[in-house]
Amino acid sequence: MGVIRKRRGKTNSKVTVPEPASVNNYGREAEADRSFYTWINIVVGLIAMTACGYIHALFMYTLHENNMWFTNIQEVEREISFRTESGLYYSYYKQLVKAPSLWQGIQELTQDRLTEHPDVINVLARMNVYQEVVLAALYRTLPIKEDAILFYIKAIFALHGLLVAALFVMTWLMSRSWFAGILTAAFYSLNRLDTTRVSSVIPLRESFALPFLWVQVAALTYYFKPQASGWPLRISVGIIGGSTFLFCLCWQFNQFILLLQALALVAAFLTHLLPQHKVMMVLGIQMVSLLAVCLLQFVNTMILGSLALSFIVASFIIILRKGPKQPSGHWLWQGVVTVVNGVLILLLMLLINTAIKYMIQVEADEHIFKFLQNKFGFGNARDFDSRLYLCLGIFGFLTPDVLERLTKGLVFIFYLEAHVGLLLLTFIAILQKWNHSARRVSFSAGDSGPTANTNNTPSTRPTTRVLEDRPELAFHALQCLLFGGLAVTMLRMKYLWTPYMCVLGSLVVADSSLWMAILKLFKKDSYFLVEVIRHVAVVTVLAVLLAMTLGPVMRELEELREFWDPDTVDLMKWIKSSTPLTASFTGSMQLMAGVKLCTDRPITNHPHYEDKALRNKTKQLYQIYGRRTPEDVHSILKRFNSSYIILEDSICLARPKDNCRTTDIVDLDNGIVPDDSKEEEGLVRSTVPRFCDQVRHLDATYARYFKQVFVNKTFRVYQVL
Repeated sequence: MGVIRKRRGKTNSKVTVPEPASVNNYGREAEADRSFYTWINIVVGLIAMTACGYIHALFMYTLHENNMWFTNIQEVEREISFRTESGLYYSYYKQLVKAPSLWQGIQELTQDRLTEHPDVINVLARMNVYQEVVLAALYRTLPIKEDAILFYIKAIFALHGLLVAALFVMTWLMSRSWFAGILTAAFYSLNRLDTTRVSSVIPLRESFALPFLWVQVAALTYYFKPQASGWPLRISVGIIGGSTFLFCLCWQFNQFILLLQALALVAAFLTHLLPQHKVMMVLGIQMVSLLAVCLLQFVNTMILGSLALSFIVASFIIILRKGPKQPSGHWLWQGVVTVVNGVLILLLMLLINTAIKYMIQVEADEHIFKFLQNKFGFGNARDFDSRLYLCLGIFGFLTPDVLERLTKGLVFIFYLEAHVGLLLLTFIAILQKWNHSARRVSFSAGDSGPTANTNNTPSTRPTTRVLEDRPELAFHALQCLLFGGLAVTMLRMKYLWTPYMCVLGSLVVADSSLWMAILKLFKKDSYFLVEVIRHVAVVTVLAVLLAMTLGPVMRELEELREFWDPDTVDLMKWIKSSTPLTASFTGSMQLMAGVKLCTDRPITNHPHYEDKALRNKTKQLYQIYGRRTPEDVHSILKRFNSSYIILEDSICLARPKDNCRTTDIVDLDNGIVPDDSKEEEGLVRSTVPRFCDQVRHLDATYARYFKQVFVNKTFRVYQVL
């Protein structure tokens, strides 16, 4: 007979047996041990990162000191060693340090009367020199005992220690091994001829900017990881924002680098490799950084009219219209939609950019586009501004010897394997996205960990899409491809590509997923074995690299040299002692930067070429190297209130060089057949003597306008009467 009883809770058919207390304690202890060893690993990795950055900075400083004997030579020799525009930038730091107060020094920069005499310019608006303001403020504020110039160069070398630390962290995040970061640092330092030029051009804008770029890229590596969350994610966003802003602040070419990065971001979004919210966050940071720098530079119209800013705005419009959802349909249709969206962004960018430039009349960057047109065979090949760039080797195409050196330094061969592999995986990942199906990949990170179930049958084994849990690798593959393309077309930009080579070269040696895939081919998939093999591989490559390069590096460190340029020293000393403070000088752009730095005298032209009025002015002043009458040259110099001209026989009497001598460039722009050249359509032979050569004789027609006041083996100085 049934009875009513108190209701009981549901019971499972499977009986749960409580674990003994000893088992629970063991689990907690094991978890605590893993946490402890994780923190130990992080601490050791951070120590290794700091050591690599410090060693690289010390290495660069030592090479510079050994080559120049910088701490021993005269102050004027130190300043002369900053060639071309490097000297111009350093002159503003020197001016700020010596000013009665920092604020007065800043005011003098905003109303500068020395740089483009007789014009008054705002240096902070025209040039990227806020880093000089910061360093001058630090030098004036901190209790620093050493010379201002030594503090300046050490600060820049320290920044390049930060650059190596950023590459270290980037490799660590990608490979999940800080040991691989050591290999990256070694690749970078021991292939220094092609990875950095900071030891020879210390004050250049890229010397300040590139460290912040690689800090940003390292932070992006973490930010794009699907696992990123919580406070580490927020910190990474802060680092991305700060480093992007500082990168933009330090280099006038920031817009072109950010344009390439934005292209990689948008390509990754359109192919659904990166999520919409993260791509829009980074694009937003780029836009805010560019606009902030624009405001700091007193509304720099070159930034407002930049392709980067127009591309970001166009991307926002198309991304918001498209939304985060992947289009449905056949994979071929999805490919067509992706291409159409990409073309729409580019067309919209051009439309926005044209409208902005029309409204605010931006002309400062037109020389860059003329240079690009002429580089690829379009436009006016005789254009003065374009030829000034095209005739410099650093603006030519990447030379084969660069890749030969990088191959001998082991980095290029490993990089090539890594990048080709990543591009292939990225292509497969895109196809998988479009096919809406998962593809089994034996080397994916999803089944390479210590808890991988190696007994699953093919029908039950979890499947994963290629790079689904490592989308940051796809972004790096795309961005590195664009950086590489830029480097191939312009040698100067190889310093954007070669650091990527070092990182990806280390990645292919140390990546656990790759080694797991290789071991699975031999029916081995032990996590412990993977860890052992990949670290042994890193040690082996590092040992071979050191064996090949350490000897030459040590011999280079033992070679002691001294900066020696007595003719330029004599010139600068003569100017300071024999000319009034108001005397203005005209000459080659590279020399004028040194004159301003060493003598504090006004100059009429300089090598910072990002202003249309200055470019037109320089073209006229360079008639001192053309076939022009003394009356013409005198008239031009008087128009710009020039007191003295400095002529260099190394320019005036230079040997023939494919119409690339300064005299040839001036002649071509004037419609004259250059010396030692054949007749060309549109050019005529001139019977007028070359001014820079003929004036040395000072016959009656020249003596009326010019008086020689200084001469040595390198320079001739003439007073404009």
